[in-house]
Amino acid sequence: MPEKVISVCEEKIYEQLYREHAEKICYYLYYKYGDMEKAQDIVQDSFAKLWINCSKILFGAAKSFLYKIANNASINAIVHQKTVLKYQEIEQKTYTNESPEFQMEEKEFMHRLNMAISGLKEGQREVFLLNRIEKKTYKEIAEMLGISVKAVEKRMHLALVILRKKIKTPNL
Repeated sequence: MPEKVISVCEEKIYEQLYREHAEKICYYLYYKYGDMEKAQDIVQDSFAKLWINCSKILFGAAKSFLYKIANNASINAIVHQKTVLKYQEIEQKTYTNESPEFQMEEKEFMHRLNMAISGLKEGQREVFLLNRIEKKTYKEIAEMLGISVKAVEKRMHLALVILRKKIKTPNL
């Protein structure tokens, strides 16, 4: 007797997929990119795309479809945001009392810092940004990532060691 094909287009199945995966995908995006509101929006869009394409998606492939759509949407959002920021930076004219040399050194330092942060391993980068940008405590980070406080401390220590080495100014 042939196996019954489970259709994602059935409302109960779709709701089951939502209950099982929406929150997990949302936290995955939040941990990876650091924006909960954007993560929630992308999860909703991903499930909308699943519903639109439900006749083409097998039940067994629905989870990977959702993660793929959500991850791609997040990457596209980040690329878009970087483009917007780049053009805003060009349009903004700032006047400052700082010397051109200082401005150039500061720009070079920020470039080295950003490159160093982006070069960290994902776990180290997550911990560093959650602590230094989001102002989360080690305990809060440990709970969010589902790891021990010691693991957070170790990741942070390694991140700081690497960042110090990579952003060290050449003249010092």
